[in-house]
Amino acid sequence: MALDGIVTRAIVHELQAIRGGRINKIHQPNERDIVLNLRAQGGSVKLLLSANPTFPRVHFTEQSFLNPTEAPMFCMLLRKHCEGGIIENITQVGMERIIHMDIRQRDELGDISFKRIIIEVMGRHSNIILLDPETGVMLDGIHHVTPSISSYRVVMPGFQYTEPPEQNKLDPLEAEEAAFFSSYQAAIEAEEAPKRWIVNTFTGLSPLIAEEILIRASSEEASGDKDRRLWRAFSDIMDDVRNHHFQPVSGLNAQDKVIFSAIPLTLIQGERKEYTTISECMEDFFGEKAERDTVKQKVSDLLRFLQNERSKNVKKLDHLHQDLAEAEDADQFRIYGELLFASLHEVKKGDKEVTLTNFYDEEQSAITIPLDPLLNPSDNAQRYFKKYNKYKNSLAVIDEQLEKTHDEIRYMDNLLQQLAHASINDIEEIREELVQQGYLRDRVKKGKKKKKNDRPTLHVYTSSEGIELLVGKNNLQNEYVTNRLAGPNDTWLHTKDIPGSHVVIRAEKFGDATLEEAAQLAAYFSQAKQSSSVPVDATLIRHVRKPSGAKPGFVIYDHQRTLFITPDEELVKKLPNRIKNG
Repeated sequence: MALDGIVTRAIVHELQAIRGGRINKIHQPNERDIVLNLRAQGGSVKLLLSANPTFPRVHFTEQSFLNPTEAPMFCMLLRKHCEGGIIENITQVGMERIIHMDIRQRDELGDISFKRIIIEVMGRHSNIILLDPETGVMLDGIHHVTPSISSYRVVMPGFQYTEPPEQNKLDPLEAEEAAFFSSYQAAIEAEEAPKRWIVNTFTGLSPLIAEEILIRASSEEASGDKDRRLWRAFSDIMDDVRNHHFQPVSGLNAQDKVIFSAIPLTLIQGERKEYTTISECMEDFFGEKAERDTVKQKVSDLLRFLQNERSKNVKKLDHLHQDLAEAEDADQFRIYGELLFASLHEVKKGDKEVTLTNFYDEEQSAITIPLDPLLNPSDNAQRYFKKYNKYKNSLAVIDEQLEKTHDEIRYMDNLLQQLAHASINDIEEIREELVQQGYLRDRVKKGKKKKKNDRPTLHVYTSSEGIELLVGKNNLQNEYVTNRLAGPNDTWLHTKDIPGSHVVIRAEKFGDATLEEAAQLAAYFSQAKQSSSVPVDATLIRHVRKPSGAKPGFVIYDHQRTLFITPDEELVKKLPNRIKNG
């Protein structure tokens, strides 16, 4: 993974800025992430500690998190032992992806106590552990490892802390030239690939860094024999790491995969992005990846359900169009029946068809009428009259069903689009909406029902002119923002004829910059996110209304003007935003 020992060293070096800082508040927005709100060096910062199995990381963050109404047990424990505490020290274990954060706090009796938060950034084995450093006993871990899971070490309250298994590798920051060459020669004799040898020999060096060392060693500017060039490339990188000369960077490699590191990478193809801090780099790199990954796991059943519902309605639409085509031929069945009644003497039971003169046709042309050989002539005529009456009466029903089916498909498309931008909390609101609409059963146990006046999540952005922009990312939020929060003279925006978010500018007066930014939000949080020149309608809230009996989130409006917007992800990400309960 990209987060190796070098990136960890860069993070720990950056975190020295919060030594002596106070932990004001601790939150646990989900089952694997901890957010520390800190007061350090005269300012407030947020530090994210993540044991996400796919995207584990530690860095300062500007991201907004929605916290559960009831804090998880591990969060409560951290609050008890660390909230209000002073960060005494932050260290890295060798070049491993393990960070120790030592905290000094006064306990309930007023005595000074010390606790240590250990963050192990190790892929699916990542963990955040709170322990008593004097005894080495764990108070708890964000992820429990029981004896049945691991025979090597247990992560449970009351157990002695055991470090992850040692890999018996060399510390690259202390490697000497002679030892380097000796190990390298042994690898050559064993026919081990150089890249594999670097990763297997030195602690904290990822395949990415190994590849960078080899590329630098083989570059045209490099001089001397091959072994000497390899040592020089290795040594130059380690000198920068040892002296904390970090220059975070990200870009694409030869396989068009986004990569990042705390040191400059010559293997980046084309345009590179440079950052002033490793936290900025990691926040940009991971972006919404971690949340999207968590959402993807939580949303699979909903996604499958909505796709199935949509498919069913598309098939129903095909059948309705077939019925409509048949119903539009109802007059033909009436003509068949009347011609048969007028010519009963020419038809015999057992005939499969009969050719008669069509006296309804100006040219009196012949017409062939299919017959049921099991019916007598009169019953065949009656059969056509019944068909005529059936289809004539069904035309109104088919039109009504067509409208309902189109509404269902539009509704499913809308929900599918919302899932594409949904946070964990948004998903639960979408699920709740489907329960309210009768599509899903309520999974909430009796006695644990939500309060009726629970308000949906609010996504609040701030324009460059300092004006609040409300964004609804599901139907419950859209209805709340549009129908309850917004004033009649606030401005409402939505993509024209495209599923997307309701956006409200909460001001009667604003400049072009605010309108442009609100339209950007409407276009970005829509099905046309990847398109250009997306039409976005803007009108006053008083011109927006919900038709009686309409699906959640559906509105009609008038007096609009249309802006054409090309979604700009960078602009949207730069807008200050926060998440709060309505």
